[in-house]
Amino acid sequence: MSLPEEARRRLALRLLNSVDPDEAFDQAAEAWLRTEAAAAYDALKADSSRAIPAEDVRAKFEAKWAARS
Repeated sequence: MSLPEEARRRLALRLLNSVDPDEAFDQAAEAWLRTEAAAAYDALKADSSRAIPAEDVRAKFEAKWAARS
């Protein structure tokens, strides 16, 4: 950017302050719940064989976390 660093910083802070993070988050979460989460729930209820045991999910996350170290 061609603006000086301090001007960029002030502009970024003004932009952040202009957004209501709680309202934006609430709207995004509500939209996700009504679309993606609801569709995933309906699909799982229709075919429970698609479910992944919690132990398998935990093991996968732990393996990914270990690989990062």
